[in-house]
Amino acid sequence: MRFPLGFTLTQAKHRAKMERAGQKRYPTVLMLEPLYTCNLACIGCSTERYTGKLKDRMSVETCFKAVEDCGAPIINICGGEPTLYPELPELIAGLIERGKYIILCTNALKLAEKVYGVIPPSDHLFLMVHLDGMKETHDYVCNREGVFDKAIEMVREGKKRGYYVYLNTTVYKETKIEEVEALCKLVDELSANGILISPGYEYQSVERDIFLTKEQTHEKFRRIRELAKSYKINATPTFLDFAAGMVDLPCSPWSTVNFTPKGWKAPCYLIEGEGYYQDWNEFWNKTDWAYWERREDSRCTNCKMHSGSEHSAVEEAMKTWKGTLRLAAWSFMG
Repeated sequence: MRFPLGFTLTQAKHRAKMERAGQKRYPTVLMLEPLYTCNLACIGCSTERYTGKLKDRMSVETCFKAVEDCGAPIINICGGEPTLYPELPELIAGLIERGKYIILCTNALKLAEKVYGVIPPSDHLFLMVHLDGMKETHDYVCNREGVFDKAIEMVREGKKRGYYVYLNTTVYKETKIEEVEALCKLVDELSANGILISPGYEYQSVERDIFLTKEQTHEKFRRIRELAKSYKINATPTFLDFAAGMVDLPCSPWSTVNFTPKGWKAPCYLIEGEGYYQDWNEFWNKTDWAYWERREDSRCTNCKMHSGSEHSAVEEAMKTWKGTLRLAAWSFMG
């Protein structure tokens, strides 16, 4: 299976529960950013996500309240670099006690000290290691030499210790598909559990011209879609169709909500300039979800990010028996 059975069933149960309740919009993933502190300053990252001070991090209690308020079954702990969060063991233990599935997004530099031997492996915990290319490219993107080698070492160690370990790759304008395929092969060589590949979002605070236009995304993902037939790429077939420009989908920004040291970020973790809410109900009820679903805003023009589109892709697939069977085959045969 592409993910543990419990992970897949939990998502299905949550979807069924929301549909029975008549909910058209509901969160499935909480992007939880307990801190904006990072030990890297990657060239494709929004500046706010690596310039924060550790003293400004959220408390564990604040994190748990956000989890309970939104009700999402999957918690994506990001930031910042979450392994720098001093209360990470307590946070992860509390989330597992609540039955949540956790995706820990990390650059892997501190896994040895902060996770291995500290936080035990669990079928509720997935380590998502950031790798934006092979050695030369990844070290360039991270603005530091040696990051790639350290990440590879930590993936090997994580698998040896019994963790679920995935790779996470962002595709930029200069990304070579041959290098993407090399990463896919690396997943197999490392016995990692899969790789998530998504086009980069065009952050306004990033000055370098590194991001893809919509047409460039289509071109690259037509080829990545073909790679998915041979490798463990953890994006649904319909999402890859969408990224390749073969189908059109609305955005589902409400499916992946974002809680940060500044509060609930509207409408999603990508868009800048729409402000923050301290109260969940105010955030949920005051955000104009219908507007953002239509992708009419100029900041959405080139966006085909996995976070806002995967829920829409699953919804589209499940409209037909053919799509549902294709999705099931993808889930169980990965």
